[in-house]
Amino acid sequence: MATIKKIFSDLHNESIDGVAYKNLHLKKQILTYFANTSDATITELSRELNFSAPKIAELLTELQKDGLVKDYGKAEDSGVGRRPNRYGLKPNSIFFVGVDVKKFHINIGLLDLKNTLVKYQEKVAFTLNNTPKSLDALCAIIQGFLKGLPARKDQIAGVGINLSGRINYKTGYSYSFFNFSEEPLSKIMEDKLGIPIYLENDSRAMAYGEFCNGAVGPEKDVLYINMDYGIGMGVMINGQLYYGKSGFAGEFGHIHAFNNEIICHCGKKGCLETEASGQALVRLFSERLCAGATSIVTKITRKTQDFLLDDIIAAANHDDVLAIECIAVIGEKMGEGIATLINLFNPDLVILGGSLSATGAYIRLPVKSAIFKYSLSLVSNETHLKMAELGEKAGVMGACLLVRSRLFAFE
Repeated sequence: MATIKKIFSDLHNESIDGVAYKNLHLKKQILTYFANTSDATITELSRELNFSAPKIAELLTELQKDGLVKDYGKAEDSGVGRRPNRYGLKPNSIFFVGVDVKKFHINIGLLDLKNTLVKYQEKVAFTLNNTPKSLDALCAIIQGFLKGLPARKDQIAGVGINLSGRINYKTGYSYSFFNFSEEPLSKIMEDKLGIPIYLENDSRAMAYGEFCNGAVGPEKDVLYINMDYGIGMGVMINGQLYYGKSGFAGEFGHIHAFNNEIICHCGKKGCLETEASGQALVRLFSERLCAGATSIVTKITRKTQDFLLDDIIAAANHDDVLAIECIAVIGEKMGEGIATLINLFNPDLVILGGSLSATGAYIRLPVKSAIFKYSLSLVSNETHLKMAELGEKAGVMGACLLVRSRLFAFE
């Protein structure tokens, strides 16, 4: 019994040629058509793929025996002649794993062909460091997740992994984390896990998840702002992720915005991240506490120092005045930067996502106020501002869906 993975990989097997290769190629075309459109009749497939109906019928029979395609019964009555049968992908024939790596935790999930998260684990303990030990810990978490799945390993098309920083998804290189080897990170992880690995920048994956299954409606030109410890951005132009020449587009957090002496983790001074990010929020909140301000955060967390971003978010959602005030300061500066983006891109939609989006109106209102203040009204009037809808699941959904889109890409 062939799996989708085997059919696709056999196309690169030099020992397969002639009729066998042509059949494999047509099978891939059939599967790709189903994945990107919907169910279809033999006649429709014959017309769309430009192959004879008998040949399509023969290969559909083989794909059904392999457990990859399902006969969904008669098509709706068109009023003319006999109703043909419709065929499509079998929902449990292939799965996709998504891994969203955060600074202090991991979200991981298994997606089926109906875009349903069959299994999902949120906030699995993990600390992201640029060390072999941290990479081994990441691989161990993924291996543990794979062992407990309701799917065979050969049914998993691949694992999409999101990391912050500079990622070249085509080459599989990560330039910000786990960059201590000359080999691509995707190759290193494939060797460790025994399964295809697809790397992506976390903000782009989150943008894609929201675009496909979240806050995006009919909009095609979308900016997704990932508000976490750092600031990232995913750009969708005409419904497609925009990567730029080298694959690093969207470094919103590293535009020069302030004349300060704060050194960003990128090594430069004055980046937007230094005063408008989750890391800046933690610093501002801690400074205010040291200066004598009071907060319920000490009661919630039972800590007096070393607060995490999640601690401040929790305090704000418990109506803590200090947390709300600090978020407003950060939001105003963030909104000023977003106003510049709106002036440049004139997008249909801006989505506020990432950890800080969990504060809802506390971050949205100062951002919106700054957008009104600093953007050109003629440019921004038709740009909508929305909060992300998928929450922590955005990155996992995006990672899975990007694996799916790359596997089933039209040639």
